[in-house]
Order: sequence, then C-alpha cells, then structure tokens
Amino acid sequence: MPKRKHLDDSLDYTAKEEDSEQEFSALDESSSDDSEDEYDEIPVEFEWFDPQKQDFEGFQMLLRQLLGTDASFFHLGAIADLILDQKLLGSTVKTDGNQSDPHSVLTVLNLKQHKNKPVIKALTNYLLDRAATDSSLSPLLSLLAPDGGNEVGLILSERWVNIATEVVPPMYEMLLEEIKWAIDDKEPYTFSHYLVWSKIYHAVPSTLDETTNRPMKKMKPKSSDGVNGGQSKYYFHPEDEVLHRYAMFHGDFDYKTPVPEGDSRNAFQDFGITPQGHLIMLEAGALKSAVEAMKAEFPFSPATSKMVADESWSPTP
Repeated sequence: MPKRKHLDDSLDYTAKEEDSEQEFSALDESSSDDSEDEYDEIPVEFEWFDPQKQDFEGFQMLLRQLLGTDASFFHLGAIADLILDQKLLGSTVKTDGNQSDPHSVLTVLNLKQHKNKPVIKALTNYLLDRAATDSSLSPLLSLLAPDGGNEVGLILSERWVNIATEVVPPMYEMLLEEIKWAIDDKEPYTFSHYLVWSKIYHAVPSTLDETTNRPMKKMKPKSSDGVNGGQSKYYFHPEDEVLHRYAMFHGDFDYKTPVPEGDSRNAFQDFGITPQGHLIMLEAGALKSAVEAMKAEFPFSPATSKMVADESWSPTP
C-alpha cells in the first residue's frame, strides 16, 4: 500500500505533530504591496505522498500548466506514466487525503536513461531548440548533446497558483534523500547535473482593465537578478531565485505557441501577464546547498504558511 510521507525530525521544520499532520494555510506569493488588496484565507492541512496511480489526471493538469502554451507538443500522459513508474521517487502535496487530487508535484526524470522514449526525445529536442534562441542558455546545447556523457536529471516542479512556496523545500529535501536511497540500490540516479524546468512572466497592460476600467494591481518590478527597478519580470516559483544563486546558468525562452486572444482556458493575457519558459542548470553537488538556502528563505511553519483564495487573479490551466 502506498505510504504517506512524513517530515523528517532532523530537518528542523517547525510545526510538526506526532502524526505529521499539520493544519496550515498557504502563503500569498503576490508581489503586490497595495494595502487595499484583501484576501480570504482558507485553512488547509498539507500532506505529502509518493506519486500514485490515482494522480495520473492531476499530473497531466499540472504538467499542462508548467509547460505553458507549448504543452500540446508533448504526450502529457506519457510524462505522467514516467513519473508514476518511478514508484518511490518524487512527492505530491494533497489537502484531503490520499485519494484527493495533487496540488503540487516535484520529481526528477533521467534524460539519458529514457533518451529513446518518444516523449523524452520530444522534450530534449524542444529544450535544445529553445536554448538556441537565448545566449544565456547556449551551454545547454552541449550538456544535452546526444553523444555527450552528462547524466542530466530533469526536475519537474509545479503547483497550483495559491499553494505556498513553503511546501517546496520539504519536497526537495525528500527528493535528495530518495535519490540517495536509489543510488544505494544501484538505480540510475547518479546525476552530473540537474535541469529545473520552470516559468516566469512579464507584466503588460491588462486587457481586462481596459474593458472594465478597473485599476491594475501595483507590482514591484524585478530585474532578472531579482533587484527591484529592472524589467517587469516575476517568478511563478519564488524558489527559482534561490536556485539562481547556485546555478551554472539560467535563462528564459519564448513559447512557440502564442497565447490565443480571448482563450477562456488561459486568462494570462486578460490579466496583463505574458508568460515565458525558464530553465535553471545546476551541477549535481550544488543542489543540496540550494535546498538548504531554500529552507532558510521559505521556512515551513504555521505562522508563515497561508493559503489565500484570491478571486481577483485566478488563471486556469
């Protein structure tokens, strides 16, 4: 029977109970400092599980969100199958027991081990194509070369927009531990590098504001290095900025498929957001230090973990 994951007592996370069930709420990660914005907080209880077969549909939805408008280029069911085939590697976060839908997933896929699988070929070719469009990503061309000797682990991490960043450090901590166990069991997870597939967005004039005469939310522009006052660039995953500090390189890329105007399935344009893909490459040894820094920056505790129901900004996948 699939086990529920427990937070390790040695990980120094506050707010643990004997049965590892805590009541938390998730933190609003909006960069808005507008004092007039008000949100309703919904108390929730986060639980960690291994990926399980009932997560198949939920994984496809999360993958569709992560891969953006280019998700249609890939067989999402095949990626979900690879995640599930790994059994005890990777984690999900749920809020209503084992049989409920996953609200977050984090796992790693061995690109070299699965290189002959059609979906991994499609993902790798896509990454090489996108890397060629941005000089900051050009080192990826040699690291993912078919004849190269690199063992690259592709980290896939996604969660629903109102789920706290604070749930992520425990997931990375568990992943590192599971990789160690897998290596001890002679499984193919001795990686030379980790490639994190993520996403960012830029603020643009909102078509919704134009049609409703509603004022736009105030946001603090951030440049690509996280310093206020640069481009209007924001991170769907705030932990990416921690990973940057330990990365070999990172960069953004445009999706091949533009966001369709008036597409009811994607509210990004209406809400004044232009999304892009984002890639972060780390040497394998750097990930542990990055996770320690992530834990310090986003400590998991009842005082900081809040789930916010923000009806004013809720793009659907």
